[in-house]
Amino acid sequence: MYRIQLTDFEGPLDLLLFFIKRDELNISDIPISKITEDFMGYLDTLNTLNLEIASEFIYMASTLMSIKVKMLLPRSGSEDDQNEEFDPRMELVEKLLEYKRFKEMTAHLQNQEERRRHLHPRGFVEDIDAPVLDEFNDPLRKPTLFELIYAYKQVIENRPKKTIHQITQVPISISEQSDHVLSSLEHKIQVSFRELVSEYQDSIYYVVTFLAILELCKNMQISVVTKDDYNDFWISKKQFL
Repeated sequence: MYRIQLTDFEGPLDLLLFFIKRDELNISDIPISKITEDFMGYLDTLNTLNLEIASEFIYMASTLMSIKVKMLLPRSGSEDDQNEEFDPRMELVEKLLEYKRFKEMTAHLQNQEERRRHLHPRGFVEDIDAPVLDEFNDPLRKPTLFELIYAYKQVIENRPKKTIHQITQVPISISEQSDHVLSSLEHKIQVSFRELVSEYQDSIYYVVTFLAILELCKNMQISVVTKDDYNDFWISKKQFL
């Protein structure tokens, strides 16, 4: 059994915004059944990875279930009363819109900060060689934990199927897989998660390798980025200025 506790969860609202952006949903008219199913699936993935689920995620899950039940209940009264009836999703929508504005402003400030870091006083001689991995140094391309876990699920679901099932004890640890990740970057600028686990058949290797990557990210030893389709993610050694 492996356990890792992350203290930098961005919160359940960030997860809901990820689902809305990924599926191009209307934030003012959320399909509550679908987004509840996606949210619960994410919590199941955290359980599978033995990641600690923060209480705020449990609370959001109960809130979504409550809204779903209210949406399914028959409405009484005339048609005019039904049209004027308070939408149980409205409070959640307002919170999401407020959080979305806050998140966009934060991203804007981060971008401004990054631009300021590249402004230098007169007399400074800038290195002619451009950074090799611009995308790894771009703060706007840094994936959230939700995006990483979604990419991880895509790799797991598309891995080669094993036809013969044998129960064996696999001698593997997060420390060993951390060394494997770092050694894979010794002669490569970047490596994908799919490439890292391509030689493995047992699911335990996928799980432990992913936990090792999270641990290396937490210790600021590597950087990761995702692409637009979120079907994989790429890893690079941390670039220190």
